Order: sequence, then C-alpha cells, then structure tokens
Amino acid sequence: MAQQERRKAPRIKDEELSLEFHAGNFDAVTHTLNISASGLYCKVDRDMPLMSRVSLVLMIPDVSKDGKEIRKVEVEGVVVRAHPVIIDGKIRHYDIAVFFDNLSSKAKELITNYISRKKSTSEKRSDLP
Repeated sequence: MAQQERRKAPRIKDEELSLEFHAGNFDAVTHTLNISASGLYCKVDRDMPLMSRVSLVLMIPDVSKDGKEIRKVEVEGVVVRAHPVIIDGKIRHYDIAVFFDNLSSKAKELITNYISRKKSTSEKRSDLP
C-alpha cells in the first residue's frame, strides 16, 4: 500500500537552486536537492547537530526579468535531519534537511512561486513525445 504524503507544502526535486548556508562559525555555498515552502534538503561538507539554528540565502531566479536576475531570499530554520553520504568507505558530504521555522510571507510567496514554475516546466517537458 502506498504511503500517503503528509507534507502540507508541495515539494520538488531541484538540484539547481544555489544557496548560502550559515550555521554558527560554518559558512558554505551549496545547492538544494529538494525544496518546499516548509524547508529544503541540501548537502554540506560538515555534520550538523540536529536542531542547529541556520540562516540561508536562497538565490531564486526572478521570472519577471526572464530569470536573468536573481532574488536573494533570506530564511531561517533548524536542522531536522542529517546523515553522512559514504562513498568508497569515506564520508564525502552530509545531506541536511532544514525546516523553515520563521518564514516571512514574502519569502514563502517567492519560494511557492518558484516551485510552481518548476513544476509547470517539468510537466510541460513530460508531455512532449
């Protein structure tokens, strides 16, 4: 039996969205693995303890400018999942899930619109013969 989706916000697989990751004395530039208006999944080079406070800056293409300009969206959240990715017996990076716990309505709108555009684009591509 298929498990029912429990997420309130739609999520998309997206490895194209760049972001700045800030946690204490650790800063990184990385990209999303997936994203929703509730949080995101990304990879970083350092393990993060659960419930760590993080600040993120998402680089969202501005569709009103044909995607040629980037809107920086600042969000805050907490690490809710973290695990090492091991390849050939060595830790290569850590996959980190961040829950947005203090999202402004403007940031939520920008993220939701981005997700809608990406879903629409991928659905159009899947309709092609």
